[in-house]
Amino acid sequence: MLTLKLITEETEKVVKGLEKKHFKGAKEAIDEVIATDKVRRQAQAELDANLSAAKKLAGEIGMLMKQGKKEEAEDVKARVAELKEQNKQLEEKKAQAEQELTRQLCQIPNIPYDEVPEGTCAEDNWVVKSNLKECVVGQDTVGNWDANPVVETAKLPHWELAKKYNLIDFDLGVKITGAGFPVYRGQGARLQRALINFFLAEANKSGYEEIMPPTVVNAASGYGTGQLPDKEGQMYHCDLDDLYLIPTAEVPVTNIYRDVILDEKDLPIKNCAYTQCFRREAGSYGKDVRGLNRLHEFSKIEIVRIDTPEHSAESHKEMLAHVEGLLQKLELPYRILRLCGGDASFTSAICYDFEVYSEAQKRWLEVSSVSNFDTYQANRLKCRYRNSETKKTELCHTLNGSALALPRIVAAILENNQTEEGIRIPAALQPYMGTDMIR
Repeated sequence: MLTLKLITEETEKVVKGLEKKHFKGAKEAIDEVIATDKVRRQAQAELDANLSAAKKLAGEIGMLMKQGKKEEAEDVKARVAELKEQNKQLEEKKAQAEQELTRQLCQIPNIPYDEVPEGTCAEDNWVVKSNLKECVVGQDTVGNWDANPVVETAKLPHWELAKKYNLIDFDLGVKITGAGFPVYRGQGARLQRALINFFLAEANKSGYEEIMPPTVVNAASGYGTGQLPDKEGQMYHCDLDDLYLIPTAEVPVTNIYRDVILDEKDLPIKNCAYTQCFRREAGSYGKDVRGLNRLHEFSKIEIVRIDTPEHSAESHKEMLAHVEGLLQKLELPYRILRLCGGDASFTSAICYDFEVYSEAQKRWLEVSSVSNFDTYQANRLKCRYRNSETKKTELCHTLNGSALALPRIVAAILENNQTEEGIRIPAALQPYMGTDMIR
């Protein structure tokens, strides 16, 4: 969440940033935070004054008793008791203000960086790079992008290829669980495993420490990375134990550093993790959810960084280069989008999406989002580092990205590599797959 320091000292900047994200009632929300914080600070100031006065009066009681001034001593005792009663009310007032302040702050999104484009929806996102053509940043938006590659052999969509080669059984998944839970089998299961091992190996080469975290988390973890409060109802909740199935490995991995003070010399911390991910995808319907396009359970490799504010922009560039390298090695047509304010996530300060093209479906498929959250998550997590020069503790910056999510990568590989002999496996993936062709 945004820090009170930022809100109170740079109020105009915060309001403009929230308006860029098209957050309704931005000024009113910030005014409410400032007003509630004023109530909290006034209660604290009165409480401090009362405690100081009570301490001074308590010292006078003994002196008056020694002087035989019992009546005056009793009056002072009564005044101390009165102050103590006032303090109980002030403590309650302060606690209520703090609770309300936290509630208000949780409803306010992160503010975007200056380089985040203006815009209201996905059509306004900038296409900043592609392996299809040169891009003019700021002019090429999704809305006017016309570079769609033509793969002559890409005639069948992946769900038909999956059936043809017995790779994925969607009907069996419905029988076992429900829609959105496919069963991979045979070479389909092997392709999943090959991609997981390939992505983890590439992350290891780039210096990421592999983590195997739990796939269920407590509410504090969901709150720490901004998934809770769950405004869109996307998380699976285990009511009996009050635990949540993770929507991404970002949640458990980033929470490793909750309530931790790190040494600056240890930053940036680089972690990666393969997990199953679970999303309810409430409200999703139509052709865009067919096959592997939108699942309730899927495999994903996540990369996470914890860094200093001064170096986090460089970390973000390195993460973008890592994800782009994966798509290049998989020989897929891709483009990179810088998301506009209206399409950016609640918690990100800046986000880039990677999309691969599906010729069979005639559409672009998002396969990764790589975000810098600035101090927004760290403030919730109380994730700090000790500055090596000042020795003071400061909030870290947190970053994460998909490297990569498997379902749409599988869809793109199947569709863009179909031949009369079978489905060609990209050269970089062949050592992990143990074959150059699915037949």
